[in-house]
Amino acid sequence: MPRLSDQFDLPGVTPSRQKRSRETTLALLEAGAELLRTRSLAELSIEALCGKVGATVGAFYSRFESKEAYFNALIALAAQDGAQHLARMDSPAGNLALDDLCRRVVSGVIGWIRAHEGVLRAALQHDDTRPDKWTTFKSLARATTEHATPLLLPAMGNGRKAAKTHAIAFGFQVVLGTLVNAILNDPGPLSLRDREIEQRLADCLALLLKAEIR
Repeated sequence: MPRLSDQFDLPGVTPSRQKRSRETTLALLEAGAELLRTRSLAELSIEALCGKVGATVGAFYSRFESKEAYFNALIALAAQDGAQHLARMDSPAGNLALDDLCRRVVSGVIGWIRAHEGVLRAALQHDDTRPDKWTTFKSLARATTEHATPLLLPAMGNGRKAAKTHAIAFGFQVVLGTLVNAILNDPGPLSLRDREIEQRLADCLALLLKAEIR
């Protein structure tokens, strides 16, 4: 998980004016995001979390209303970081070819997912009982497609804008669906941690878009 700012406003988190108290809150959030990489949300005990950063259980509950509020804060942080990734995607693309644009966009998406893998997996695992928890990922998935479309369309040539826009949306459905499966099931042959998955998915997206061009 990326290093968090010491200034944040998150739902269910008690604000603190003291630097040391803010640092403890940040440490708890970062530790939880890391622990969720190897265990489910149900397996994440408050005692183990506090022990990892040298805090008491009382210190945890003085900062977070509940474990649910704590998880909501982790999701909110993932969403904030996702928005920053989208903003970087908007930087000028110049005269990049379609293949290069696909690599740029897919790499950004995978970079965000890797940074928050445990939190996103926990959210997806609870989708059946708490569908609101996966709304963050769904919203960012839609936003990614919306941000990428004006970058990719010029590289696909003139004409048939509606059909090409639809092809881009489907291409991202394929890419994101593959990544969700990797997060949740890791079926192989490539895992989310393999560098090759970036190139493979970028190539897949490019081929789908080139098929629409033809």
